Amino acid sequence: MERKVFQLGDVVQMKKSHPCGTNEMEIIRMGMDIRVKCTGCQHSVLIPRAKFEKNMKKVLRSAEGGTNNN
Repeated sequence: MERKVFQLGDVVQMKKSHPCGTNEMEIIRMGMDIRVKCTGCQHSVLIPRAKFEKNMKKVLRSAEGGTNNN
């Protein structure tokens, strides 16, 4: 299985949506845990890296401004 590639500042699509209705999250901190901020309501959540990688679908907007079509 291919490892998912993401970096600080990326906007990613998650499998499940946030209670506010959007499923787009921006990565604002990386380490053993990943802190993501909801693009809809600006709420931030700390998620263990393994759970984040499992629940992430794809990178929508990369930190450089381009898109990643994986």
